[in-house]
Amino acid sequence: MRLVNSSEQIVFIEAGKVRLEGSLVVPEGAVGVVLFAHGSGSSRHSPRNNFVAQVLRKSGMGTLLMDLLTREEDMDYDARFDIELLSGRLETATHWLKDEMPGTSIG
Repeated sequence: MRLVNSSEQIVFIEAGKVRLEGSLVVPEGAVGVVLFAHGSGSSRHSPRNNFVAQVLRKSGMGTLLMDLLTREEDMDYDARFDIELLSGRLETATHWLKDEMPGTSIG
C-alpha cells in the first residue's frame, strides 16, 4: 500500500507485545520520509519536533513522528535507557515504513 496524504494519519506499528502510535504525513510528491523516533524527555507531540517536521514537509519530505515507549513504559526509568529495546523498536518502525512505502528513501 502506498501512503500519500498531506494530512496527518495516525498509524499503529506492532512491536512485540505493544502497539506504538505514530503520526504520519506524506505530502504529494514526497522525495522521502524522515522518521522521528522519541525515547524519553520528548515526544511526538513536542511543539519543537512538530515545527521541524512541518519545515521538512514544506521542503517535500514526509514525516513519521513516533514514540519508542508506551506511556506506561516511559514511567519506568530503566526502560528509557534500554538500548536493545529502543533500537529494536526503531528497526521495527523502519521495516514497517519500508513495507508501507516500498522504494521510498527513509532518514
